[in-house]
Amino acid sequence: MAKKILLLDGNSLAYRAFFALPLLTNEQGIHTNAVYGFTMMLQKILEEEQPTHMIVAFDAGKTTFRNEMFGEYKGGRQKTPPELSEQFPYLRKLIDAYRIKTYELPNYEADDIIGTLSLEAEKEGDEVIVISGDKDLTQLASASTTVYITRKGMTDIEKYTVDHIREKYNLAPLQIIDMKGLMGDASDNIPGVPGVGEKTALKLLAAHGSVEGVYEAIDQQKGKMKEKLVANEDLAYISKKLATIERSAPVEVSIEELSYPGPDHDELVKVWNELAFKSLLEKLDYTAEETTKKELEFEVLTELDASILEDEMAIHLEMYDEQYHTCDLLGVSLATADKTYVVPMETITQSQAFKEWFADDSKKKYMSDSKAATAAFYRYGLGVDGVDFDLMLGAYIVNPSLTYTDLANIVQEYGYTDVAQNEQIYGKGAKKAVPEAAILNEHMARKARTIWEVRPMVLKKLQENEQFDLYNKLELPLATILGEMESFGVKVDKEQLVEMGKDLSHKLEKIEFDIYGLAGERFNINSPKQLGVILFEKLGLPVQKKTKTGYSTAADVLEKLEGKHEVISYILMYRQLGKIRSTYIEGLLKEIHEDGKVHTRFQQALTTTGRLSSINPNLQNIPVRLEEGRKIRKAFVPSQPGWVMVAADYSQIELRVLADMSKDESLIEAFQNDMDIHTKTAMDVYGVGAEDVTPNMRRAAKAVNFGIVYGISDYGLSQNLNITRKEAAEFIDTYLKSFPGVKRYMDESIQMAKKNGFVTTIMNRRRYLPDINSSNFNLRSFAERTAMNTPIQGSAADIIKKAMIDMADALKRENMQTRMLLQVHDELIFEAPPNELEKLKTLVPQAMESAVTLNVPLKVDFAFGDTWYDTK
Repeated sequence: MAKKILLLDGNSLAYRAFFALPLLTNEQGIHTNAVYGFTMMLQKILEEEQPTHMIVAFDAGKTTFRNEMFGEYKGGRQKTPPELSEQFPYLRKLIDAYRIKTYELPNYEADDIIGTLSLEAEKEGDEVIVISGDKDLTQLASASTTVYITRKGMTDIEKYTVDHIREKYNLAPLQIIDMKGLMGDASDNIPGVPGVGEKTALKLLAAHGSVEGVYEAIDQQKGKMKEKLVANEDLAYISKKLATIERSAPVEVSIEELSYPGPDHDELVKVWNELAFKSLLEKLDYTAEETTKKELEFEVLTELDASILEDEMAIHLEMYDEQYHTCDLLGVSLATADKTYVVPMETITQSQAFKEWFADDSKKKYMSDSKAATAAFYRYGLGVDGVDFDLMLGAYIVNPSLTYTDLANIVQEYGYTDVAQNEQIYGKGAKKAVPEAAILNEHMARKARTIWEVRPMVLKKLQENEQFDLYNKLELPLATILGEMESFGVKVDKEQLVEMGKDLSHKLEKIEFDIYGLAGERFNINSPKQLGVILFEKLGLPVQKKTKTGYSTAADVLEKLEGKHEVISYILMYRQLGKIRSTYIEGLLKEIHEDGKVHTRFQQALTTTGRLSSINPNLQNIPVRLEEGRKIRKAFVPSQPGWVMVAADYSQIELRVLADMSKDESLIEAFQNDMDIHTKTAMDVYGVGAEDVTPNMRRAAKAVNFGIVYGISDYGLSQNLNITRKEAAEFIDTYLKSFPGVKRYMDESIQMAKKNGFVTTIMNRRRYLPDINSSNFNLRSFAERTAMNTPIQGSAADIIKKAMIDMADALKRENMQTRMLLQVHDELIFEAPPNELEKLKTLVPQAMESAVTLNVPLKVDFAFGDTWYDTK
C-alpha cells in the first residue's frame, strides 16, 4: 500500500510562526506564539492530508558542512530572540504528544534530512509532502513530491508542484538552486552575484538554463552585467553549492520507522493545558479511560436535621457548569471521618438546621472551592461562615504551575484517583447533560469524600513549605471576600452603554466616509482583499507582505505604512473603534444580569504570580489608551441613587517592590523623595539633569523600568521602542550599570533559584523553576528571567490581596455602608454614600499603604466621582 509521507522543517516552521503571530503568553508567562502557530498549521495539515508517516526534522547546530565551504554561511543572522528560544522545548513536547518522530543530524541541516528522506520515498513510489517556511525546499518538488510553504498566519499555504514552479518562475524545480546561485539569499548569507536580483537571474536562466550555462555563454553578455558575472564567477558557483540540498546525507532512520499512529490525546491535553490553548481544548473530542475506583458507601438524605451536621465536615456544592452565578445547583454532598451523604438542593434550601449550621463560624467547613460556593449559595439566601479549608487554594499555593479547573485534576497530584472528571460524567458541548440520579449522586459523594481525605496531605505540604500563613491568613479569607464581592456585583448603566455604541457607530460612519474620500471610491474596509487593492494598487503604497489571497493588511503592516498616506491613520482608528464597539460594548451588554449588574468571576487560583484575573466579563482588559475605551467606565455606576464610585490605586507598586528587594540606593532615594521614577531613571541612564529629560527619554526609561519587572529581553525592548536589538541591549546594559542594586538583585535571584529550585515573594508564595539548572540553554534562560521577575510581580499581588482583607476588616469595624466592588490590576473600586467620603479619604489610603512595610513608602492615589470613569 502506498504511503503518504509528511516531512516537516521544524526550525523553519517555528521561526515562521514566531514572526507571523504577535507575542502571546500563557498564565505562567511562557511565550507561546510559535508553538500555537505550529499547532494550528499541524492541525490543518493532519485533517486535510491524513498522513500515514511523518517526521519533524531539526537543525542539529549552528555549523554544518556548508560552513566549511563558505565560512560566512548564515553569518549575518541575528541571535534567536529569547522569546522564541524558550518555546523550542515546548514545541518538542507538543510534537511528542502528537507521537510524531523527530530527527536531527550533526553537521547537516533539517533541509538535508528532508531531501534525503524525500528521495528515498520517491524511489519507493510514495507520495511526499514537504512542509516548510523556507522556499529553498521548493527544489525538492517532483512528480510525487509537493512542497508546502507556509505564509502569513501559518494556515495559509502555497503548494509548490512542478507545474506551479514552472508557472511562477518559468523554471524546473532543480533550477531553483541556479537562481539562488545567481541572486544569492540574504537570509542564509549566500552571496550570489552582487547586483543580480531575482528578475535578472530568471532572465539569465531562461536564456541559458543554469549557472554553468550562463558562464559557458559569458561572451553573449555585455557591459556591466558581463563585468559583474566575470568578477564573481567563484561566488556564483559556491552560492549554487550552498543552496543545493544534500540528498544522500547519512540519515539513520528509514521511512518505515516514520509510521504515524495519531496523537496521544491525554498527553496533548496536558500540553495544551500547560500552554493555555483553550480554543483547541474545546474542539478536542476524546474520552479518557476510566480508572477502577474503590467502593464508596453513602446515604441520600431527603430530610436534613441538626443531628447529621457535625462540628467539622467536608461540604461540596455540585454545579452544572463553571458559571456559578447563573448555573443550576444540583445538590450538596457532606463527609465526616466515617460518613458520606448526598443531599438534594431542594432539601438544603428547606432546612433551617442547615442554614444555621452553614452560618455558624464555630462549625468547620472543608470545601473544594469556597469562593464559588459562597457566591452560588448566596443566590439562595445562604450565607457561610467558618470555612476552614479550601482544597483548590491549598493545592494552588503548594504548586501554582498546575491548572486547577476540575477537582479530579487537583487530587490526582496527591495520588487520589477515586473521583471522575466532570466531563466524563456530564459529557461536553451539545451532548452535555445531567446524568441519571445514581451516577450523579455517586459523583457528588466521591467529591466530598475526596475533600476529607486529601485535606491532611495538602495541609502537611503547606506546613512543610512554611506557607500555611499565606494560605490561612491571605488566600482563604480573601476567597470569602471575593465571593461576596462577586455576588453583590457592579451596577451597569445599560442605556449609557447603548448610547456609547450608537455614538461609536456614528464615529465609524464618519471615519468610513473620510476613508472613501481619501481612497477616491467606496469599498468594503473590512475586506483585506479590497483594502489591499486600494492601498497597494490604486494608492501605490509600498507592499510589505503578501498572502495567498492578496496583500497583507494586518495591523503591523499598516503601522509601518503610517505617515506614508493620510488614509492609514483613519483605517487604524476605524479598526480600533470597531473592536471597542463589538468586543467591549456589545460584549459587556451580554454580561448584564437581570438585576442590572455584572457579576464577574475572579480567578484566584490561576496565575503563577498570584495575580487575580477576571472573566465574564474580563474587567482587566477594558481598553484605556483611547478615550473611547476609557469612556466604557462611565457605564459603571453606584447601585444606590446619590452614592459615588471611589477608586484607590497603588502608584508604581511593582517598581517600589523592586526598590525594596534590590535595596538599590538610587531607586530608594527616588521613592523616598517622591520623585518621578521614570524621569529619575532617564537622568541616571542618559547622564542628564531633570530639566534635560525629553519626553522620548522618559518614554524609553519607562519601557525599561517596567521591562525589567517583566524580564524583558533586548528583542522585546526593541519592539516596544522601535529601535534595533543592539540599541536595546546597550540601553539595558546602561540601565543595569546605573542601578547596581538591581543587577545584584537579579544575580542573587538566579543563584537562590538554582540553590532551592524555586523563588518566593514577600509572603512566601513559591514559584518552582525545574529548568533553572537545565543543560538546555533555552529552558534555563526562561527560568532565569522568571526567577528575577516573579518575586516582584508576586509580591505586588500579595500586597494588594492583603490590602483587600485589611479594607474589608476596616469597613466592618467602622460599621460603614461602603462596599468594595472590584479589584482591577493595582486598583480597588468601591461604592459609597456621600456622608462616608471624608472618612474614606483617610481610611482607604491608610489601610492600603500600611498593608506591608517596605524600605520605600507605598503610595495610593484616591479619587471619587459619579461613575468609575469620573474617578480618574
